[in-house]
Amino acid sequence: MAGTGLVQAANSNSEERYATTGIEKPARVLIDQWGISHIYANTFYDAFYVQGFMAARDRLWQIDTWRKRGLGEMAKDFGPSYVEGDRMARAVLFRGDMYREWLAYGSDAKRVAEAFVAGVNAYIDQTEKDAALVPEEFKLLGYKPSKWKAEDIVRIRHHGLTLNAKNEIDRAEVFCKIKRDPVRVDWLRRETVPEVNPVVAAGLDPCEVPFAALKKAYDLATATPKFTKDSINAVAAASTDIATLYNVVDFNSDGARSLGSNNWVIAGSRTSTGRPVLANDPHRSHGAPSLRYISHLEAPGLSVIGAGEPFLPGISIGHNGTIGFGLTRFYMDQEDVYAYELNPDAKSEYQYKGRWEPFEVISEDILVKGESTPRKVDILYTRHGPVLHKDNTKNQAWALRAAWLDFGMAPYFGSMDYMRAQNWDQFSAAMNRWGAPGENQVYADKSGNIAWMPGGLTVNRPNWDGLTPVPGDGRYEWADYRTMDELPSQHNPDAGYIVTANENNIPPEHPAFQKGIGYEWSNSSRAKRLQALIAKNDKSSLDDSKAWQLDTTSLPAVRLVALLKNVAIPDDADTRQGLNLLKEWDGNETVESAEAALFEVWFSKHLRKGLVKAALDADAAALVGQGDAERVIQVLESPQGWLSTTARDQVLTTTLKEAMIQTKRLLGPDPAGWQWGNLHKAVFTHPLSPVLNAAEKEKFNVGTWPLPGSAYTPLAASYGENFQLQSGASYRMILDVGNWDASQVINTPGQSGNASSKHYRDLAPIWAAGQYFPLLYSKGKIEAHAETTINLVPE
Repeated sequence: MAGTGLVQAANSNSEERYATTGIEKPARVLIDQWGISHIYANTFYDAFYVQGFMAARDRLWQIDTWRKRGLGEMAKDFGPSYVEGDRMARAVLFRGDMYREWLAYGSDAKRVAEAFVAGVNAYIDQTEKDAALVPEEFKLLGYKPSKWKAEDIVRIRHHGLTLNAKNEIDRAEVFCKIKRDPVRVDWLRRETVPEVNPVVAAGLDPCEVPFAALKKAYDLATATPKFTKDSINAVAAASTDIATLYNVVDFNSDGARSLGSNNWVIAGSRTSTGRPVLANDPHRSHGAPSLRYISHLEAPGLSVIGAGEPFLPGISIGHNGTIGFGLTRFYMDQEDVYAYELNPDAKSEYQYKGRWEPFEVISEDILVKGESTPRKVDILYTRHGPVLHKDNTKNQAWALRAAWLDFGMAPYFGSMDYMRAQNWDQFSAAMNRWGAPGENQVYADKSGNIAWMPGGLTVNRPNWDGLTPVPGDGRYEWADYRTMDELPSQHNPDAGYIVTANENNIPPEHPAFQKGIGYEWSNSSRAKRLQALIAKNDKSSLDDSKAWQLDTTSLPAVRLVALLKNVAIPDDADTRQGLNLLKEWDGNETVESAEAALFEVWFSKHLRKGLVKAALDADAAALVGQGDAERVIQVLESPQGWLSTTARDQVLTTTLKEAMIQTKRLLGPDPAGWQWGNLHKAVFTHPLSPVLNAAEKEKFNVGTWPLPGSAYTPLAASYGENFQLQSGASYRMILDVGNWDASQVINTPGQSGNASSKHYRDLAPIWAAGQYFPLLYSKGKIEAHAETTINLVPE
């Protein structure tokens, strides 16, 4: 799949001019042939004003929906089905002192945010003057975009890949329903690193946990919205089917655990150019438009290019002409679920340290489409955080404590500080102030230095592991946060390279490894594969980093194929055919691979469930489901204590036969015609697809392309029930540190969120082919490839 950068001079350069209020001096934007906005402003804050303006020009419906969901204003435009979701969204808004909040990000954070939202609002003003500028989604659904306030950027907190509250609830369910050795059952359900035996907190009855109600409330607070004809047209009470209203992701699923990233940095001593290379490909849910948005900001005191999220100012993944930076998720545990006993004589109070303490109550008005009077709702808080569920009959309440609700924790907004750093000391100082989500940052600079450090508010739990809910009566309190000095870091390591891929990368000998910073990490297969590839190449090139980002070798496949080589060949024709197909396969999941098609059907649909059912009784197997991929493979590799070797082989062959039958049904009777890409496809679906007619779907959805890889390959490509791509790398970046114009990038399906724009879908076929384009930085190169010039002048 690897391809070279696509470089052709732009054929024409059209011009647009906007007179706007709020900009201090004239500014110029050059849009290159790939849709990237290169912003040239004459004041520092004008750069962010123009960034907001251009984000609104390209992604107005997307960023308006993000704001609406985050502030709990969905019902105003979409109807009563969203009222409860709005209430819970407001429950997880930041509600602390805004003066302290702004200072947590730096002295000028507030002014930067004010400039950015002024730019967004200026573009909204343009749409009010010219209806042709209004994105089609607003017209289809009959409402208008809303104006922004600066505090919207930092008050909204739900978009930072939150964890692990739902997994605490799931684990409590295991300890409730499994009476004999629940730790063993939980071991198979979810890998922990370091390995730990979870302990139910003293004073908690796991069977008192309202599993479904708590997860429903959490999803209502944090999940992204979905749109259906029923939900938008509903005029009755709020829907109870959360899955129809929000994109609920179960953290136990492969799809959720693949919401991570790869990054690495390689010293010049190990590259063909003598300059460092920094690569990053963040993995998030796929759709149209992309989550990532590429910008280039040039102004006095500012020069930075790369990707961020379109609703935030600044750049979180990129370079500033001196240093490069890239992030992956560092899975620190920043959440806990607390249980409370209510006062039987006053249900407005809960017990804390032997006394009754009143809930804090915030009353809010929710505007509802089709209703003349706002709905009044109450949001309850304990000293630990927002109440997820309250049951007066059982005298119980349950609340969420989340580090991401504390000061300075607006997801990714901390990049405002580090993107301006000029050396490692400044960068690491900025990362010491990083809040959420937990991140691995890799770093490289023009002087040849490379480095890594994790960042994030790290909870100190002095007397429990954070893996199950705990009583909120005062016995289980955070001992504040750990200092960043307690986390490991690397600066110019002897190995000459650093790789992170969401695994637990805290060295086992480091004191932090056993401190309970987090136990639930991503599967380590991507990290191990990348480390092996990079370690064996003494002089790597940019093209090597491309190939590594696009690598499709599955280590789980390699391990399981090794087991099949020792299985006796049965008489059954389907099983024999499957064994013969897989036993010499190298685990490379290319688009053309028949073996990959069979393996993924086997592994995801049959083998894992089959092992769980063979190893556990029916009740336990129902809770474990597919089982954790790593744990399942460990049992298959060393079945003693779980199964006999004969029983293990029976699981392998029986489930392989089932997979052969299903694959023949899906791809035809002859394996010679099978291809993984005929099952595994990339389709970028617009959020409104469920409410669109056929012609509109053709316009707003983007696809279809065959795709290699899976959740466990460096080219991360997780899929759902129908094998359609769900998450992976929409944005890939490879920086040639110091020779910045040679850097390569791709985003998909396009820079624009406007379906009528040429840049709505133009990058998708390039991305699907494994190709990149240059991340142009020098003005001369940008001018040579500019297709549109936009001039903004004060009104």
